[in-house]
Amino acid sequence: MLEQALQEIENAPSLENLQTVKTHYLGKSGALTSQLKELGKLPPEERKARGAEINALKGQLEEAISTRQMVLNAQALEARLRSEAVDVTLPGVNFPAGGPHIISRILDDMGDLFTRMGYRSVHGFEVETDQYNFDALNIPWFHPARDMWDTFWLTDGRLLRTHTSPMQIRYMLEHTPPFKIIVPGKVYRFEATDATHESMFHQVEGLVVGDNISMADLKGTIAELARGLFGSSAKVRFQPSYYPFTEPGADFAVWWENPR
Repeated sequence: MLEQALQEIENAPSLENLQTVKTHYLGKSGALTSQLKELGKLPPEERKARGAEINALKGQLEEAISTRQMVLNAQALEARLRSEAVDVTLPGVNFPAGGPHIISRILDDMGDLFTRMGYRSVHGFEVETDQYNFDALNIPWFHPARDMWDTFWLTDGRLLRTHTSPMQIRYMLEHTPPFKIIVPGKVYRFEATDATHESMFHQVEGLVVGDNISMADLKGTIAELARGLFGSSAKVRFQPSYYPFTEPGADFAVWWENPR
C-alpha cells in the first residue's frame, strides 16, 4: 500500500487531485483509517505491533502529502505570476483627454465676448457682509426684495453672497467713472434643490457707469452677447418685467434655431 500511495501522491497534478488521494487513504472511510478501526479485533500483542506499523505508515503519507502540497502551491503561484506579468516594454494605452466643464466654457465664452465689447472682468468675495450684499445696494432689512433671497448666514454675522452685486459697490468706491465691468462668480441661496434650482449657481452681472448711458446700450449689449453665444441668427426679445430690486426692469428671451 505504501508504495502505491506514495506514487499516487507524487503523480497528483493538482491540489484537488492531491486532496482526493488524501481522502482515499486518510479520510474517515479511507484505506488506512479502516485498518486502524480493525485493530480492536486483533490479539493484544499483535494489536500493538500492527498499530505502530499503521501509524508509521500514516506519518509517511502525511509527510509526503505535505511535501507535494508545497510543490503544487509553488507551481500554482509561479503560474499565476506568469499570467499576471506586465510587459513593461509594451506601449502605453492612450486615454481620451478631459475637457473643461460646460459651465466653465460658457463663463469663458461670455468673458471673451464682454472683453471684446470693452468690459473688464472683476471678481469679488463669496463671503460678504450684510452692508455690501444688501444695504449698500439700497436693499435694507425691510425691503421686499430681501424676501426673494433665502440667505446662508454665518455665525459671525457675515453671509454667503446671494448675488455678485456687492463687487459693484466695492468697485465704484475705488474707481472713477467711466467704466464698464462684469462680475462673474458663484452665488448662494438657501433654496430647495429641484430641476431648475440649486443652493449654489453661477451669475454674471454687468455694470456700466458713464455719460449718456441708456436702455439702448443695455439692449445692444445683450443682443451682441446672445449672437456671440448662439450664432448670428439668434433673435433676442426684450420685454418689461417687475423686479423689486431694480427699476426699470426687463428680461429677455433668445430664439435659437439649432442647426442640428
